[in-house]
Amino acid sequence: MKRQQGMSSLALVLLLLVMGSLILTGLNQQLDVFTQIVSNERGAIVQQAEAQSALEWGKTQHWSAAPDVQCQNGLLGRVCLRVLSGDRVLLIAGSGELLLWRGGTIQDNRVVFSPHGWSDFCPLKETALCQLP
Repeated sequence: MKRQQGMSSLALVLLLLVMGSLILTGLNQQLDVFTQIVSNERGAIVQQAEAQSALEWGKTQHWSAAPDVQCQNGLLGRVCLRVLSGDRVLLIAGSGELLLWRGGTIQDNRVVFSPHGWSDFCPLKETALCQLP
């Protein structure tokens, strides 16, 4: 009789170990998924910050009104100025796959950018003009 009670106790302990192991495996898989999500989000935030920094850096550069497209490479990304019709300009900054834009005009042979800030979508109908060359 005592031997039978020992076997049921052992079976219960083994069942608890198996259940605990399954729960820990599930939690580990969930942690892996959340770690990947956080890593992707961190990368997107870094890319956004780099693109915004590149755009602000591009505003401080001396751009001429002569060539239709001018580009400069900065530490955080590539910045190009595209001269459009009617003395309008478009500053394009990119970091990785992310692009940001800022409009402006040419006044007295100087490029003056819009005070309304940057845009995270292409402000032109022709999407080809919004890409970095």
